[in-house]
Amino acid sequence: MKLVWCFLLLAVSARVWAQTEPQAISLDEAVRLAQRNAPFVVQAEGQERTSAAAVRSAYAAFMPSLSLSYGATRQFTGSQRTRIDEGQVITLPDEPWSYSAGLGASVQLFDGGRRFFDLRQARAGETAAGANAVSQQYAAALGAKQQYFNVLAARESQVAAGAQLEQAEQQRRTSVARARARAATRSDSLRAEIQVRNAQLAMADAQNALEVSNASLTRTVGTPHPVTAASDSLEPTALALGEEELAGLVENSPNVRQARASLEAAHSARRAAWTEYLPSMNLSYSRSGSGASQDFALDSDLSYSGAARLSLSFPLFNQLQREVRVTQASVAEDLAEAALRDEELAARESLIQWLGAFRLAEDQVAAQAATIQAAEEDLRVQQQRYAVGGSTLLDVLTSQTQLDQARRDLIRARYDQRVAKAQLEALVGQDL
Repeated sequence: MKLVWCFLLLAVSARVWAQTEPQAISLDEAVRLAQRNAPFVVQAEGQERTSAAAVRSAYAAFMPSLSLSYGATRQFTGSQRTRIDEGQVITLPDEPWSYSAGLGASVQLFDGGRRFFDLRQARAGETAAGANAVSQQYAAALGAKQQYFNVLAARESQVAAGAQLEQAEQQRRTSVARARARAATRSDSLRAEIQVRNAQLAMADAQNALEVSNASLTRTVGTPHPVTAASDSLEPTALALGEEELAGLVENSPNVRQARASLEAAHSARRAAWTEYLPSMNLSYSRSGSGASQDFALDSDLSYSGAARLSLSFPLFNQLQREVRVTQASVAEDLAEAALRDEELAARESLIQWLGAFRLAEDQVAAQAATIQAAEEDLRVQQQRYAVGGSTLLDVLTSQTQLDQARRDLIRARYDQRVAKAQLEALVGQDL
């Protein structure tokens, strides 16, 4: 019974959520929320923090290590002054409490330069993580913009479907009137009725697309309540930079910077692997004390002794493990170099692709706007001619279909232009 109530509660909650009026947000707010809540952005920022901690650890490797210890031990002897341990008779001390204290410090004087290369590798990793964080921020912005533009396209489709329905209803009234006046056949009124039903289906499809787009936008921005686009449309978009300036930005895009930093880290890792062939020198100092007493006392007297140690080690042979690590580091460096080359070429390819898509969509927007004007005029003329018997309903329906297609093409061209610009912004890592 409890399970049934849980399902009913979930169903009611889902229905209430679906019926909640979406909160209107601006494009900038959608981008900001997506950049804050997107899981891959959170992961990239976590990697950036981890890389910064690795750099601090690499710096700390040049500092000496310190350790401090203190201990107290109580032996419960009772009346026995001896005990047998593994066949040996051990005389127990008169003082059951024993204490020990120690202080140790050690520093590596020379390690063949490994720490230096580890530091360079950590700093390169931090640079790569920072570039990746920027890349993921703009990837989140791209996703938010695409979903936001989907909402705008759905609304524009609603407006176009509304105009289509209004014109279809007007044509139906004309066809019915002409059929009643026996100036047209009954098939004209039936065809007009089909056009009305098609327009109604277009309205329902646009409404469903709007609801789906609102749900997708809500998921992208990561809010617990439904959201939608605040504006019904956007002004015609344009690029603030020319093609040469964009080409310069692409050479230093976030993905390219990340690949360069990864290559620098691979260089340092290969050099660090070679340091295993060099000797290492360590210096350490320790001071320890010990004592015993009848009673527990933290301030008991201890006898201290100290020792300093300077050690030098030189690995002669370790079953070819060094050679394996050197080879692995060299292979990783070759892969990083190839990845950088491919990333630079991919950035140039993407620039050509998305810049071309933007220019094409820009021309299509202008062309479709002119096409809609011509199609509207053609439909008006055909409707007037049909009303006086100068053309057939087929001519009117053909003009209507051309106008509807031109409206859909304009909506698609606007969407493609907006998305192409967002793709360029994600590519270069800055707003355009």
